[in-house]
Parts: sequence; C-alpha cells; structure tokens
Amino acid sequence: MTTPLHERAVGEAAQELLERHRAVLDRAVTAIRTREYWSPYPDEADAYGEPARTAGDETFRQLLGREFPSDQPGRDGFVGPGPEGGGERSPYGFDLGITYAHADPDVLLPAMEEAMAGWRSAGPWGRAAVCAEILARINARSFELAHAAVHTSGHNFLMAFHAGAVHAQDRGLEAVAYALFEQTRMPTGATWSKPMPDGRTFSLAKTFTVVPRGVSLVIANRVFPTWNGYPGLFASLATGNAVLVKPHPGAVLPLALTVRIAREVLRESGFDPNLVALAPERPGERLAATLALRPEVRIVDYAGTSEFGHWLEANARQARVFTAKSAVNSLLVESTADYRGMLHNIAFSLALYSGQLCTSPQNLFVPRGGIATDEGHRTYDEVVGDLADTVTALLADDTSAVAVLGALVGPDVLAEVEYAASGAVGPVALAPRPVTHPDHPGATLRTPVLVALDAAREETHKTFGREWFGPVGFVVAVDSAARGAELLGSVTRRAGALSVGVHTTSAAVEALVSEVCEDAGVMLSVNLMGDWFITQSAVFSDLHSTGLNPSGNSVYCDGAYVAERFRTVGVRRYGDSR
Repeated sequence: MTTPLHERAVGEAAQELLERHRAVLDRAVTAIRTREYWSPYPDEADAYGEPARTAGDETFRQLLGREFPSDQPGRDGFVGPGPEGGGERSPYGFDLGITYAHADPDVLLPAMEEAMAGWRSAGPWGRAAVCAEILARINARSFELAHAAVHTSGHNFLMAFHAGAVHAQDRGLEAVAYALFEQTRMPTGATWSKPMPDGRTFSLAKTFTVVPRGVSLVIANRVFPTWNGYPGLFASLATGNAVLVKPHPGAVLPLALTVRIAREVLRESGFDPNLVALAPERPGERLAATLALRPEVRIVDYAGTSEFGHWLEANARQARVFTAKSAVNSLLVESTADYRGMLHNIAFSLALYSGQLCTSPQNLFVPRGGIATDEGHRTYDEVVGDLADTVTALLADDTSAVAVLGALVGPDVLAEVEYAASGAVGPVALAPRPVTHPDHPGATLRTPVLVALDAAREETHKTFGREWFGPVGFVVAVDSAARGAELLGSVTRRAGALSVGVHTTSAAVEALVSEVCEDAGVMLSVNLMGDWFITQSAVFSDLHSTGLNPSGNSVYCDGAYVAERFRTVGVRRYGDSR
C-alpha cells in the first residue's frame, strides 16, 4: 500500500510518527490480507525484561487510594469511594480506592466535536501513525495494564497479561489496519475525462476526502474492558472520530490508563487531546443510556449483556450501533482419535478464567450411546466421569488451580455456580470446590461444576439454552450426533454463540456440523488438541464473532466494522476542455 501524495496538515510530529511506525502499519495490513500469524507485541512477559515488570507493579500500587489525574474539560465532581458507595473493588478482595473525575456531557461533548477538525485533516496515514504510537506506549506499560486487569476483572496474571494487555493491543492495531485499508481503498484524487461528440475532451478534477461520522461512544464491560474496548476505540479514532470511553463502574482503571496515554500522544503530536476522553459514572446514574442517546454521539460500541445491547440497537437511532452480547457456546463430542488429549483440552477450556470468557464452552453434547475412541468405546457415563476426573486432576491443588482459574467477578456469578451445584437443574457430575489464593485470601474462586442433562427431557432445553456466566458446564445426552448438531444449531440461532467445537473422526459428522455452523453463523473448531483451545481467538487471523447470530451484530475485525465509521465526500472542479 502506498502513502497518498497529499496528506493534508500532517504536522512534523505526526510525520515523524509515520516514519517510525510505517513498517508496522504495512505489516499489519499484510497480516489482515494473508491471515497468517503475526504480532508486533510479544506475549511472553520475559521479553519485556525484569525492570519493566518491577516498574509496572510499582506504578500500579502508586495508583491505589489516590485521585486519578485528569485534565478533561467539564469536570463537575468525582466518582469513586465515598458515602454514595461505588468505586472499584478487586475480585481478589480489596478496594482500589481510586477516585476519578466525573464529566458534564454538556461541556465535554462539544469540546470533543471541536477537536475533530484538525484530526480529520491529518488523513488516514497521519491518524494511523498516531494510533500506532498510542498502542506502542500502551505496550510499554503492559505490566501496569495487566495488574489493572487482575484487580478489576479477576484475571489470573497470565490471562491479564495476554487478554488484558498485549492481545488487546493486537486487537487495537488490527482495527487500525482495517481502518487504513478501507480509507485508502479509494484514491484521494483523480482526473475524469470524457470524449465529446465534436472531438473535444471534457475534464473534471476530483478529490475524495474521508469524513468521520462524529463522536464515538465506547461502552465497555468489566470482564475484558480493553480486549473488547480497543477494537471500537481504535477503529473510530483511526477513521477520524473522537472517542468517549464509558467504562464499567467496576473496571475503570484499565481504560483510564488507556485514555491518559492516548491524550498524551495526541497532545505531543499537535492534536487536541479531547479527541479521547473518559466518562466514569456515579452509582445509579445510568450514564451509558444517557450518553448513547445524545445527538452528538454518532457511533456506539458496546460489549456486555444482551438485554442492554438490544436496548441500544432499538433506541440509539441517531448512531451506528455495534454490539457484542451474551453467548452460549457448545461442543459436540462424537468420537476421537486422542481421548486423553481431548479430555484435557475440554477440561482446560471449561476451567480457564473460571468460565468467564465470552468464548468459554458451556454445553457438551454427547451421544447417549457413547463415543468411539482410541481407547475403545466409552459410554456416556464414562465420558462424563472421565471429564470430571480430568478437571479434578487439572485443578488438584490450590497452587495449580489459581494459575488457571480467575476470581469470580461478582456475587451473581457465585450464585449461578451454587444453584447449578445444588442439583436443582440436574444431577451434579462434578461439584465445585472453593480455592484459596495464596496471595489473596479474600478472593472468591471456584472450580467448575458439571451437570448431567438429558436432551430427551424437554425442560432441560431451557437450562442449557441460556447463558450461565461462570464455571458451569452441562454434559447433555443426545440420541445421536445428528441430534446434537441440531441442538447446537438451534441454541446458537436462539441465544447466540461465538465459538462452537466438534470432536469427531467422521468426515460426515464434520461436514454436518460445518453446515450447521455456516447456517447459524458461528465459528467452528474441529478436533482442537494440545495448546490451542476453543476459547482462543487469534488476532489478525480469526474473525471474532460473525454478526450473524444473537451474540452480536459486528465482528472483530472486518471491513464492515470500520467502513461504517466514515463516509467519503467528493469535490469536482472544472478542468480544461478541448
């Protein structure tokens, strides 16, 4: 891809950033075309060095119990610990005690609109370069971001360093690459010449300018505020829009750090820092609903429950709304050539981050007549028992368990686990156990509960047909693989799914499930083993969601995700006619 020859108003600082990050931007655009493995951000913590680890830990601790600095306009009070309640509490058992400035939308939003003029003039490449610098600086503070993810979202540290930091940065850069590709698809200028009947040539000189929609609102969730928030933030920013970030009240810090870094880079690059701002909310304020209906807001990115997602889609009519909502992910286990490998892969997927991933499997459909394996035929009961034993062995002691699990993010999640474990919905094949974290005894951790259900009983369909957020899994007996595929498809179409899996040695079964998943609009994983799990999504290669089922109407990341954030305005000028 070549740089347009007449990028307008790219200042000296932004031009230097373009030279610095041009190779990364080119490589990112190549990656979204080839879908090969690539990342500029190492996901091994050791690659950053011990000084970075120490600095990240110290910087995080210095944030606790203090006012988070803010220079945004419209400050009209504070959000955080106080008599009104609220404030962030670590799922590992302590209050963060951080106070954030609250903003008056009547002051902040006009300032953000005003900031867009100079940003629009920077052009696609100038904006991409600034976004790449923001991400580079975020990457340099990955340990600090990881600690913020641990103590707002309940991740274990490895999960936090990956999904809360470097893989979120990958998602941000992926969005920038798509934005750059889509904005430069059309030339910035052209000469249009038409031969006339009398032998003359009529000519027009034409220019084409990318024009952003307006202020973009990012409504983030608590579980993955950066991984789910960065795609919309950087897709909107790279296409010329200002971005207002509304964090979840329980996970403000990761996005507050992000916004502060973005504002620093914008200011240093000669742009108005009010292009990016933070909007924490007071207890009971319902700020997301208020902001989503503001006339200044022309784009809304949302990740969270289906209920509010549906409300946004129905009511934020002035904006283009992108949603990522609840999901019920399923696996069909029909046969396998590696029984122990399959059990370990499924067990780890169920346990990882205590089932709080949006891609965590919930339903396992197993033929009631059993499955064929490399160890011989295994009955349904044996599959259930062997899976329970594998989960138990994986999480045998607290030290090994805390490296896989995460702290439950709220009492509602614990209530779901306890209700499933009570036997009220079906026979308990594996009871959960509490896990004590060696460093954080106040954390609430539970191993997965497995419940055996029979699809022949119609009442069980309501049980496995909805999302049970947290470490709850259902092993559902079905009459056949075909019936399992049918149920898998119907759950996806009704409740939504982000990831579906199948274990089979049969080409016919694989083809059947592939067809079902195409019809239902969900990504399929076939016979995953070893170090890759149904929960994982490879940035620059996998498409996270499809927009074709109720789990959401958008994709991280494709052309449609960014192209709706801008329009192209043409200007025609009379040229020479001969």
